[in-house]
Amino acid sequence: MSPIADAECYGAECVSASTTVVVVGAGPSGLMLANNLARFGISVVILDDRPDKTSTGKADGMQPKTIETFKQLRLADPLLRNGAKVFDISFWESTTDQPMRRTGRKLHYPDHLVGASDPYILLAHQGMVEEVMIDDMESRGVFVTRNARFTSCSPVDGTDRLQIQYEDTATNAIRTIKADYLVGCDGARSKVRSFIPDADLEGEITNAAWGVMDGVIDTDFPDLWSKVALRSHSAGSILLIPRERGMTRLYVELSSTGGERVDKAKATPEYVTQRAREAMHPFKLEWKSVEWFGTYVVGQRVAKRFMDPSAKVFIAGDAGHCHSALAAQGANTSMHDSFNLAWKLNLVARGLAKSSLLHTYEEERQKIAHDLINFDVEHCKAFSERETALAKNFDDNIRFIAGFGAEYTPGTLTRVSSSPCRIQAGMLQLPAKVTRYIDANPVDIQLDIPLLGQFKIYIFVPELRSSLSALNVLCEQVADVLGELTAHADRSFEKHSRGHCSSDDFQQPQRYNTVSNIFTLAMVTKSPQSEFEISELPEMLQKSRWSVYLDDIQATGCTERWFGNLEAESIGMAIVRPDGYIGMIDSWDMAKVAASGAWLDSYFLSFMA
Repeated sequence: MSPIADAECYGAECVSASTTVVVVGAGPSGLMLANNLARFGISVVILDDRPDKTSTGKADGMQPKTIETFKQLRLADPLLRNGAKVFDISFWESTTDQPMRRTGRKLHYPDHLVGASDPYILLAHQGMVEEVMIDDMESRGVFVTRNARFTSCSPVDGTDRLQIQYEDTATNAIRTIKADYLVGCDGARSKVRSFIPDADLEGEITNAAWGVMDGVIDTDFPDLWSKVALRSHSAGSILLIPRERGMTRLYVELSSTGGERVDKAKATPEYVTQRAREAMHPFKLEWKSVEWFGTYVVGQRVAKRFMDPSAKVFIAGDAGHCHSALAAQGANTSMHDSFNLAWKLNLVARGLAKSSLLHTYEEERQKIAHDLINFDVEHCKAFSERETALAKNFDDNIRFIAGFGAEYTPGTLTRVSSSPCRIQAGMLQLPAKVTRYIDANPVDIQLDIPLLGQFKIYIFVPELRSSLSALNVLCEQVADVLGELTAHADRSFEKHSRGHCSSDDFQQPQRYNTVSNIFTLAMVTKSPQSEFEISELPEMLQKSRWSVYLDDIQATGCTERWFGNLEAESIGMAIVRPDGYIGMIDSWDMAKVAASGAWLDSYFLSFMA
């Protein structure tokens, strides 16, 4: 069983009486958190007040970084197979003296600006995204508790645990769970947020309102299969986005004379459709079918706190930040809130990290939330202006929109490097193609090693033959520093193993924890495969044979992308956190690699137990 679980009992009538983490809300944010905790082997109960997953509509756009995250989780295939991929964006507008016309067209994520492996938006309705996470979670023995409305949370006397109550809305019964942590992924009107002192949302609620419709359109508009930003001089703005199953989503700006908020009763599907027809004139617009309709008022707010002072109660996703839907950021940012929190809860719940690690969740994700709101304010403003303003807004913020520009400031988990590396702490590891030595498979370095809640330590050795002596010294330093942490972790995972499912038999994750349950060691070299054998490497790297890579595929290879010009007589090292962010990165001349021990020590001793 998982840590702190008294019983593993799930279903409509039975839930664990005691668990490690209770997650409230089974939308994208809550499921991302619960899914990762289930994988890590942490006991989790997930409560949702709905009787079933989302059936239609809601969040639908996955940005390149989110696609990468789902690939890392080995969950992307059904979404890639069934979703719609949008590679370009076109701009249309009319003026008082010119009719509606296309004013520009461009790739959404140009390689020279973003460098994403998947340079497109993947459109799939929220229920599809929820389903792949639910299926994987259930294969690991964790089920969503439905018709469960969270009501309260209170400390358990004489302990550091929480008593969590919820109502079973199918029977009106009140049920209780004891847990170590509570996480509210329960939306903008979060009930969990009310149990965090001074966590009110701060910001603005505007009068800008939008209608949203999903369905199959009959139209002669020529760019239906591109993302389209359309601005009418007389009837406001529209965003058109292709969807799965031949559908289109329309975001239609709703406004009234003088800019007052539109009466909600007036914002019917018929009214929204008429507004869209006026904006798209002279093109026709008819609905063959409508699957989903909704309206929203733009609010741009961030919670003052994302956690309580005792680091026991947290919020993630819309519970912590809300904004417009125009740039398809909501579910993406929300899931990465949870992605950040999950690995930290795993380490602290297992006693492998200090509780102070949990405070970095608020430090890091609240910063991203404020970055998002600042962007959203400018994006909404640009959307209502001329095409040139919107195009410039996209260009200026393209990496942030894609998800790769969400960066953390220097802190406990992100240490500034003394070397002029191309990527720095607080940035995501950059995508790169490499060859896996053991089987000559070309792989993506950011995808190949499965996510097991572990740190990845990459050693870069441009010229292996002349560096073997220095590499041995460096690996001795790594072993000395990480030995005690590894022993502690191995005892924890022996007692409480990771969540297993049948797909693991094919993916073989155990190949990547041969040295440690908390670290995966990897090596990247420019030396060709013919010049060395695995048996010539230090013992730690021999055991890590599945993560020995050749930097021989791209003209600008992984080494250059990460380090810039790493000299042949140097060795580089990068610590990649469990969420894919660079924790530290540096390089040393071969004569000075012994300094890597103190370097590693300074990082991990700051937060590991």
